[in-house]
Amino acid sequence: MTNPTSVQQNFSIEFFPPRTPEGVEKLRAVRAQLAALKPAYFSVTFGAGGSTQAGTRDTVLEIRKEGHEAAPHLSCIGRSRDELRAILKEYREHGIRRVVALRGDLPSGYGAVGHEAGEFHHANELIEFIRAETGDWFHIETAAYPEMHPQAKSPQDDLQNFVRKVKAGANSAITQYFYNADAYFRFVDEVRAAGVEVPVVAGIMPITNYTQLTRFSDMCGAEIPRWIRLKLASFGDDTESIRAFGLDVVTAMCERLLAGGAPGLHFYTLNQAAATTAIWQRLVR
Repeated sequence: MTNPTSVQQNFSIEFFPPRTPEGVEKLRAVRAQLAALKPAYFSVTFGAGGSTQAGTRDTVLEIRKEGHEAAPHLSCIGRSRDELRAILKEYREHGIRRVVALRGDLPSGYGAVGHEAGEFHHANELIEFIRAETGDWFHIETAAYPEMHPQAKSPQDDLQNFVRKVKAGANSAITQYFYNADAYFRFVDEVRAAGVEVPVVAGIMPITNYTQLTRFSDMCGAEIPRWIRLKLASFGDDTESIRAFGLDVVTAMCERLLAGGAPGLHFYTLNQAAATTAIWQRLVR
């Protein structure tokens, strides 16, 4: 049995901002279910190029109003210093104390000219800006990639990018999701060898839909081990078997991560409550 209090200290949940009134209502219900788990905070993503930043803000402020800790994701792509300064000011006025600072994905059709026109090109520049503007007000989370960022030139280059973000002022990191715990442990070992001591929280993606998972993983570079792919594919349209197998696989990995020293878990919920709740309940039983 895992100590629930120790996990809750850095157990967090991620949502994406809903785009419809129906989605807003659904997320409220999902959030109420997941709030019962008492996570340390809820984070809220944005679309490519920061395209859903207004939805991110609205969702974050609603979470905060409900009395929960909230962490908006901030993208530096397509944002000016003045825009970011205003966003940070608003979050600070509402008592938000944590942000997730990312470069962000380029939106479709966003060419090199548009990219060069931006004031920030990399996450470490955004982190430096947040620190310069707000001092120590915000706890800054940054991203980590145990299996390498899909656009990195090499694992070594990716590691140095991570080190730069921490040196710029990041307090801790959340990893891309993965299904190979060894990749996480090796990454942490390499980070420590590089002199970086910030907590590296493991990002967790519950498995509920094989087609959706393969699409996401192909886009973000997260590897689905062959044995897991084959097992999931063998279930065909049997969603109950997919979910049961996914629950077993992901829970076992979480147990190994926590036993091996992972400081916490960050769940990518896709605005669903059932799978994350089931994993959590198994971890603390």
